[in-house]
Amino acid sequence: MRKCVIYNIINKILVKIWFSNSLLIYLLLPITWLYKLSIIIIKFFYKVGWLKTYYFSVPVIIIGNITVGGNGKTPIVIWLANKLKYRGWKVGIVIRGYGGNIKYPCIVTNNIDSKQCGDEAILIWQRTNVPVVVAKKRVLAVSKLIQLYNLDIIISDDGLQHYSLGRIMEWIVVNGYYRFGNGYLLPSGPMRENISRLNQSKVVIVNNGLLQRNEIPMFIKTHNIINLYNKTSISINRFKFNKVILIAGIGHPKVFFNMVRCIGILPVKEISFCDHQEYDQSMLDQLTYNKEQLLMTEKDAIRCQKFARENWWYLPIYAYLPSKISDKLLNDVEYHIFKYKTKII
Repeated sequence: MRKCVIYNIINKILVKIWFSNSLLIYLLLPITWLYKLSIIIIKFFYKVGWLKTYYFSVPVIIIGNITVGGNGKTPIVIWLANKLKYRGWKVGIVIRGYGGNIKYPCIVTNNIDSKQCGDEAILIWQRTNVPVVVAKKRVLAVSKLIQLYNLDIIISDDGLQHYSLGRIMEWIVVNGYYRFGNGYLLPSGPMRENISRLNQSKVVIVNNGLLQRNEIPMFIKTHNIINLYNKTSISINRFKFNKVILIAGIGHPKVFFNMVRCIGILPVKEISFCDHQEYDQSMLDQLTYNKEQLLMTEKDAIRCQKFARENWWYLPIYAYLPSKISDKLLNDVEYHIFKYKTKII
């Protein structure tokens, strides 16, 4: 818990620097210059062949971002996997599995929990029912998938900056609420890479925000609220009249809180935890001592399933892209799959 408190303090300070005109930026610039130099060196090493990029018998598409924090990659990964599966393709997914402590590469199954492979891996597996492999080195994860399954395409959740992993295409997801902050690289700003990196990707998806040229809109939709204890589902309208406490242990808790308010749920309290916070029953019991309803994100729910209470709920979210754009994106992915198969054969 102390670690999370320290994390939240540091995160609040950095967010204040990143999304304002704080003079503290200049104190961090020397570290930013070193970070930028490391990016240049790494890219040069890959360009001249001193570091190797691995390509596989199955095409890989990367869903990534160029900023830190929650951007909406996971809903898009789930959306793409389910759409391709519906079209008849055999899909596999690789993910880093933040916070996991199991030996990698790890295949997600019913016998794996979030402490072993991370919450996002389990969430993706439950929502897509496709093979999911977790490893810090995504090349190992892809190799494991190909070894075990006959697949047509592999989706990597994040990994845009992992140049050892060869890819047929990249989709970059942008948080429309925060976008790029002050535009500086880490740690002076929230950028993993310069904004010019967007020009190297054919697909830039904006999660709920104003669009700029050639950007694709993505919307987050909600349909119901699900009880952690007994898995019953109720409509949002039925839930509105409860006294609700909101919690979120994600990259940008404020985005979740705003979304809940927009659908008509007015909480009595909002509590932010650090990203990938590990919960226990007593910690959450203390938040609802007056028997309020506890509402959390689906990622948080993954970490609370084994000790859930009857008054704990989560709000599943679904990515939505306009149908014409959706068809065009999926057709493009299928074209590359066909092309790749023809080339390999």
